[in-house]
Amino acid sequence: MERNEALEIVKPHLTKHRYEHTLGVMETAIRLAERFGADKKKTELAAIFHDYAKFRDKEEMRLLVQNVLSDRLILEYGTELLHAPCGAYYVEHEVGINDSEILDAIRFHTTGRPGMTLLDKIIFLADYIEPGRTFPGVEHVRELAENDLDAAVVQAIENTIAFLMKRRQLIFPETVATFNSLVKDKKREK
Repeated sequence: MERNEALEIVKPHLTKHRYEHTLGVMETAIRLAERFGADKKKTELAAIFHDYAKFRDKEEMRLLVQNVLSDRLILEYGTELLHAPCGAYYVEHEVGINDSEILDAIRFHTTGRPGMTLLDKIIFLADYIEPGRTFPGVEHVRELAENDLDAAVVQAIENTIAFLMKRRQLIFPETVATFNSLVKDKKREK
């Protein structure tokens, strides 16, 4: 699928602001793919479709998770995370993309997962650092992303966990497990 076709498919599902965010994620992800040697076509498609389900009906997504998808634990952590696994399902079943790497990058772009692939990390990070993001700590993560993808992902997760803790919000266990996995891998490299 070509870029313009993918953008035309995703655009009606997003607000103007979220579509601009998606374009920023796409451009950021492509730059990261070039820098770190990922497949640019898969990166582009995963970035374009990462928020495909962002504005789907929450009850529809809850029912999809409850009745079809395997990880029902996500239902206990609010509605903000639902669009990632549901988005992967919708992209496969409505758009017809069945590449497991692309679908996994969409599925885990909000929570991460232990053993993240290069594509998973790029989409996760591009979503966090795209140019439209302006929150404390994002510039530091952008700087890290220039040279060390894993360090940037670790910092993004650390920032997210700290943000959620300050607000006394639940933290999805897979996100903590992702952080631990990446930190262990970094220590092994030394």
